[in-house]
Amino acid sequence: MVDIDAMAQSIDEAARTHTAIRQFGKSLREEDAYAVQAASIKRRLTRGERRIGMKMGFTSRAKMDQMGVHDMIWGRLTDQMLVEEGAPIKLADYIHPRVEPEIAFLIGARLQGIVSIAQAQAAVAAVAPAMEIIDSRYENFQFALGDVVADNASSSGVVIGPWATRDTDIANIGMLMSIDGEVVQVGSSAAILGHPLRSLVAAARLVGNAGESLEPGDIVLAGAATPAEALRPGCHVRIEVQRLGCADFSVAA
Repeated sequence: MVDIDAMAQSIDEAARTHTAIRQFGKSLREEDAYAVQAASIKRRLTRGERRIGMKMGFTSRAKMDQMGVHDMIWGRLTDQMLVEEGAPIKLADYIHPRVEPEIAFLIGARLQGIVSIAQAQAAVAAVAPAMEIIDSRYENFQFALGDVVADNASSSGVVIGPWATRDTDIANIGMLMSIDGEVVQVGSSAAILGHPLRSLVAAARLVGNAGESLEPGDIVLAGAATPAEALRPGCHVRIEVQRLGCADFSVAA
């Protein structure tokens, strides 16, 4: 029998103390893993954190094939994950952090369940360039599907740039991420399920399956457009997104 509370406590303590733990293994079913995630986030909320949205994962066919899954995964965002744009972070607050370029949606109207792309777009208040700091709580950054779902889909931090109008065309826009002025990743928003709005459609379905909804003011990270890059002491990270603008942050030396 799976001890949901014990696993949630283990994940929560690993994140809180920045200490890697052993993987739970392939025996952890996806539905149980989501129960662990929910229980772990509940511990954070009890301590005073506030849920502000969600993030999508495995939003590329290549990543789904790599993990042997047929659907995307998702995790919850809290206010303590927000990194002020342009501000420094401390590596000591993470275990083995990496960063990836994303597009963020600001929700303007309630969204839940099966919706069309048109309905999803109508619920968007604004879009922005963003970066997600991911940080698996498992040893050696290795995990099975159940592990990563239980670990809140590796979500640890989010940097959001300036919000642009909801009607900005984001179907196939260039995304460039650099570290210390050197370009390290180049991609397109089309890498996110062919169009980032498809990720928002999936987000509404997935949260609906969990009995939740996307509410006005929520932030949704559409998923990575390129592979992630490891962070190192003293580095400066910047994302430039066509039509949306730029965002940056640094790592303290």
